[in-house]
Amino acid sequence: MKGVKNGGARKRVSAAWGRLKWPGLLAVVLLCLGAVVVVGMVPGLLSIPKPSPTIPAWQQEPGHLTDANGVLPLDADAPIPLPAEVTKLLDATLKPDGAGTISGVVMDASTGQVLFDRNANDNRIPASNMKLLTAVAALKALGPESRFTTRVLASDDPSTVVLTGGGDVLLGSSASDPSALLGRAGLASLAKDTAEALADAGVKGPVTVQVDDSLFAGAPLNPAWSLDDVAAGETAPLFSLALNSGRFSPGVVTGPRPQDSAVTTAQAFAEQLAAAGVSVTPGVERGKGLPAKVLATAESATVSEQVDLMLETSDNFLAEALGRMTAGASGQKATYDGATAAVRQRLGELGIATDSMQLADVSGLALENQVSARQFADVVRAITSGPDLALRTALDGFPVAGLTGTLDDRYVDASTAEGAGLVRAKTGTLNTVIALSGYVVDADGRLLVFSFIGNGLDPGAAGNKVAMDRSASVLASCGCRG
Repeated sequence: MKGVKNGGARKRVSAAWGRLKWPGLLAVVLLCLGAVVVVGMVPGLLSIPKPSPTIPAWQQEPGHLTDANGVLPLDADAPIPLPAEVTKLLDATLKPDGAGTISGVVMDASTGQVLFDRNANDNRIPASNMKLLTAVAALKALGPESRFTTRVLASDDPSTVVLTGGGDVLLGSSASDPSALLGRAGLASLAKDTAEALADAGVKGPVTVQVDDSLFAGAPLNPAWSLDDVAAGETAPLFSLALNSGRFSPGVVTGPRPQDSAVTTAQAFAEQLAAAGVSVTPGVERGKGLPAKVLATAESATVSEQVDLMLETSDNFLAEALGRMTAGASGQKATYDGATAAVRQRLGELGIATDSMQLADVSGLALENQVSARQFADVVRAITSGPDLALRTALDGFPVAGLTGTLDDRYVDASTAEGAGLVRAKTGTLNTVIALSGYVVDADGRLLVFSFIGNGLDPGAAGNKVAMDRSASVLASCGCRG
C-alpha cells in the first residue's frame, strides 16, 4: 500500500508539474528574449572588457636618454684615423663593376693629412663634380648674400619697354614670392609695376615689348657639349634671363627646353603686361633700354641659395649662369671661356692648385674637363674648414645620403645604409663616368673629406654607384684606429 500511496503522490506531483511546466517555460523564453533585446540596445552590457593594447616600447616616451654609440659631435681632440686602416677598408669597397678605374682620396678636414690616396693627382673627367668648383668661385666672386636684378627699362620711344636680364634664370611667371627660390622674382609683379609706371607717365599704348639679354656674351651654346645632351634637355642655350632655370614649367625637369629663353621670358612678360591692363603689340624683339629710366625691378634669391640649389639638384643651366656671373665679377668676359677662366682664378686665390686642370665648362657636361680627386678634396676642405667663411654657405647644398637631392634614392640597401643621413656629397654621372665628392663625420667625431672618381666604366653598371656609396659609408662608421 505504501507503494500505491507513493505512486499516487508521484502522479499528483506530475500532474501539478504538468500544469506549471508550459507557463514556466514560456516565461523563461520571454525573459531570454527580453535580455537579448536589452543587450542589443546597450552594446557591451554583458561583454567582458578587453585589456588595453600594449604600446610597443619604441612608441613609448623614453625614461632616460640612451647612451650614445653612433656618430659623435666634432671633437678637435678626436683621434685621426690611421691611413693603413682607411686604406684597407677602401681597397675592399672601391672597386669598379667591370671595366674602368676609380681614383680617390680621403683627407682629415682639420689638418689636411691624407688618409687614403689612389692615384689622387691623376686628371679625371669629373662630370657634375665640376659644380663644386663653380660653387666656391661664385661665392668668392659674388658674395653669398648678393642678388641679381631683372629690370624693365623705358626707351627712347615712350611706347616701348625693355625687359633687361640681370643674370636671374630662376624667374617665375606669376607674382614674386619672397619665400621661394624658384620664382623669387616674378613676371606678374614686374608687369604690374610696369603698368603702374606707364599709367603715371600717361602712356596709353599699344606698348611694344623688347628684351635685352646682352649681359652674357659669346655663343649661347657651348661647343664642347654633345648635341644629344642638349636635345635630351640636360641643358640649353644660355641667356641672361630665363624662366624656371631654362624650363617650360617648374614642375617638369626633363625633356626639351626653350632654345631662346630670353625671348620665351619676354613673351611671358608681355602676356602678364596685357593681363595687367596694358594694350600690348604682338611679338617680341631684342633692343636696349635707357638705364636711367627704370620702370620696375625684381630681385632674385641670394647667390648662396642659388648655389645650394645647383649642388642639390645638379642643375646644369643654373651652374652655367652662375659661371657667367662669376666671370663678370672677376673682370672676365661673360662667356663660356670667361667662366672657366674665372673659376680657375678664384680657386687659385684659395690656394688650390689649378695648373693641371683642363676646364671646358663649369657644369660638368663636357668630356674635355680634367680635374683630379685631390683637387676636389681640396675644394671640399675649403668649404668645410677653410678660412673663407663665405664658403660655409655651400654646406647645405650637398645632397644628404638617402634623403635629399641627387642622393635621395641611394644608400638604401644593406651594404650602404649605414651611410644614410650621414654622408653628404656631390654626385657626378656621365655615360662612363661616376664621381662622388663630399664630407662625413666618422664614428669618433672626426670630419673627413673625400673624392672618388671613376672613368672608363661600363655604362649602366649598377655596382659602380654602390662601390662609391659603400666607400663613403665605411668612412662614416670608421674609427679606424687599428
